[in-house]
Amino acid sequence: MEKSIINNIRVFNRYYTNLIGLLDQGYLETEYTLTEARILFEISPKGKIDTSEIIDALLIDKSYLSRVLKKFEKRNLITKSKSGKDARASQISLTEEGKNELEILNTLANKKLEGLLKDLPSTDKKQLVQHMNSIIKILNKNSADKKL
Repeated sequence: MEKSIINNIRVFNRYYTNLIGLLDQGYLETEYTLTEARILFEISPKGKIDTSEIIDALLIDKSYLSRVLKKFEKRNLITKSKSGKDARASQISLTEEGKNELEILNTLANKKLEGLLKDLPSTDKKQLVQHMNSIIKILNKNSADKKL
């Protein structure tokens, strides 16, 4: 593969991770890491989720997830129960406190993006979203091709 393609992608990755603060000490200036926030985001839409689904969605280590979930349990952000699918596995759900924390994270993320985009003309915003969707589509197609 051409080095210039690799270099350009890496330049963009560095730019974007800095732009949205992914390398900051705490995600969105909170006490959470990006991975911890993503775990909360993964739990939320389903109400209850098996730990294996979190591992598959985020491609994280089972022992790391376990440590994060213990931290969340101590802070009363989640509850654990036995999975209906597998008695050895756990199902995770957010407590009211966990839902409140997630709402705070969502609000902060939205404000960060609103600040980032506020001075862009509407046409640029639409074009940006189209390009982002194109990136997802291209990379998903590539992933699907590799699975065949």
